Amino acid sequence: MSELKLPATIKMVITDFDGVVTDNCVYISDDGILSRKINFKDVVGFYLLKKNGIDVAIISGEKNSAIETIAKNLDIREVHQRIRDKLPVMKEIITKKNLSQEQYLYIGDDINDLECLNYAKYRITVPNSTSKVKAVEGIQITENFGGNGAFREVADCLTN
Repeated sequence: MSELKLPATIKMVITDFDGVVTDNCVYISDDGILSRKINFKDVVGFYLLKKNGIDVAIISGEKNSAIETIAKNLDIREVHQRIRDKLPVMKEIITKKNLSQEQYLYIGDDINDLECLNYAKYRITVPNSTSKVKAVEGIQITENFGGNGAFREVADCLTN
């Protein structure tokens, strides 16, 4: 059972992708094609959030066809890839959606997520995140690892 404590006021989950929805590994085929493994539990997490009226935004430092596939199939409109400075993008989303600090959370796992994690009132990471992320004041850590149900754990907490 998840130990996450999140309020019923959450209307949007803003998340990093690699390291949260994936296991942070990149597989490179002999012909140089990059691919990632995604746990279907996490994919269902996106569906559950949308089904329950909770919007989702993805802010990723990398461009990733898995993000595009999930976004297309689940009608996720806030998808931002190849973003190195994530905080301005997150602030833009929050402003556009007119969200208060009580209405969104951020999930991240690495140093490029630190500004967003420090800015958000509700901040979540995974057990396999960096020590700097785990040290963020007030951060909650999922029981499941990134790429192994961590995103679904957050979705279940918000939709049960």
